[in-house]
Amino acid sequence: MWRSIYFFNLYRLTLSGLFIFLVSIFGHALSLGSSAPSLFFRTSLLYVVMTLISLLTIKLRRPRFNLQLAFQVGTDIVCITVLSHASGGIQSGLGVLLLVSLTATGLISRGKTTLFFAALASIAVLLQHSYAVLTQDAAVAQYVQAGLLSTAYFAVAWLAHTMAKYASASENLAALRGVDLANMAETNRLVIQDMPDGVLVVNESGMVKQYNPGVERLLGYTFSNTDNATLKSCAPLLADRFAVWRLHQGREHEVLRLPITNHQVRVRFLPVERDGFWGAIIFLEDMQRVQAQAQQIKLAALGRLTANIAHEVRNPLSAISYATELLQEEKHDPGQTRLFQIIMDNAARLNHIVEDVLQLNRRDRVQSEDYNLTEKLPLYIEGLRHTQGVSQEIFLIKIAPACVIRFDLGHLDQVLWNLCRNALRYCSKLTGSVQLSVWCSNDGRTILEILNDGPPVAPETVQQLFEPFFTMTAGGTGLGLYIARELCEANGATLEYRQPTKGGACFRIVFGDQNDR
Repeated sequence: MWRSIYFFNLYRLTLSGLFIFLVSIFGHALSLGSSAPSLFFRTSLLYVVMTLISLLTIKLRRPRFNLQLAFQVGTDIVCITVLSHASGGIQSGLGVLLLVSLTATGLISRGKTTLFFAALASIAVLLQHSYAVLTQDAAVAQYVQAGLLSTAYFAVAWLAHTMAKYASASENLAALRGVDLANMAETNRLVIQDMPDGVLVVNESGMVKQYNPGVERLLGYTFSNTDNATLKSCAPLLADRFAVWRLHQGREHEVLRLPITNHQVRVRFLPVERDGFWGAIIFLEDMQRVQAQAQQIKLAALGRLTANIAHEVRNPLSAISYATELLQEEKHDPGQTRLFQIIMDNAARLNHIVEDVLQLNRRDRVQSEDYNLTEKLPLYIEGLRHTQGVSQEIFLIKIAPACVIRFDLGHLDQVLWNLCRNALRYCSKLTGSVQLSVWCSNDGRTILEILNDGPPVAPETVQQLFEPFFTMTAGGTGLGLYIARELCEANGATLEYRQPTKGGACFRIVFGDQNDR
């Protein structure tokens, strides 16, 4: 409002200065001050002085706003009425200038006081004309013009008041919308900051406008508040995908491995457009976190499964085995004896399956420790050799020095047991039929390969090797490889099958990076 009244006074200063300029330059050539030139000049000069005083009080903002506005409108009414009288009265047309003052007052004050000022202006016009009629023989008929001008004052004042009311309502509504938008922006900012995945907002030229801590963690890039970072500078790979996505917006999901942090993320682009393309929101979904959540769900399901198996299968199986043993103690013909033995063999096989399944429940209880495979692996093979009754020459061990892994000891024994027994089952039992190789890769990860010279796995069955209850032998349970892979994943390692070029079968364990823990 102070700004509005300031500009209103600039208009008043211009108008009063224009009066002085016209009277000083053109003199009697104009109708201004035709009746009383000196009165017109002095009034104009007073008008300028009063306007300058108003500008000073506006800058000081003292006295209060409404009082200053009333003083300025009153000054306009008095000065313009006197100027009109000095220029010949109502016929000079200067009274029209009060319409501007009343309109500005109505818009600035936004109150019904505008009608009060319109009344004052009307009274001033009528008094001035009455004085002219009494002292200067002005035409009585010009009361009609004075009345019309007064009516115009009221009409303009009411119209300005109405427009000011609507403007005030619009301003209040805009202020409320502004508060709502600010709250929404703050809510969006908090949601983005709290999201575990990375969120990056870029404009159409790839300039980064918003980001969250998840992006910095996944990209390995620290943003600065004063840094006008671009997608090209912080993540060139994402910048290339962003450019491709802009050309072919059908590719919204893509799994990438980020070069600096080696994080695997699923990238999703969401366009920001309303009246045209403005930019995009880039979501970086951490696949490691997704897999961990899926792992937790699977662990919970496995826990319930093993508990049900222990209760619903194992106890009846023990009862069947015990009853069969009691029946075997009696005398039976050879056919019945064979049937009892079949029952015992299958009960033992089912019990083995139950034991394997129960081992899955151990994978959520990981107690990792550091082990040097240079020391651990030969001792384990020696124990395995005695347990299985095979010769030492079957195993060929190649271990690079200082291959340290972090693994749960019980899980490691179970994984090695499953893989080595699997290799012994299919190998030719010759010297070096089972080879165990350990080395460190260039990225610091320890790799263990268990290779046998048995028949290779058929290509069509490779994808099913790690599925539960898939077996290629009649006596197998189909859970050994599945359990081995589950225990490896529980310890941050991966187990995969690799087909050697020289034949045989090979299973590779890639242990987790020591620096990741």
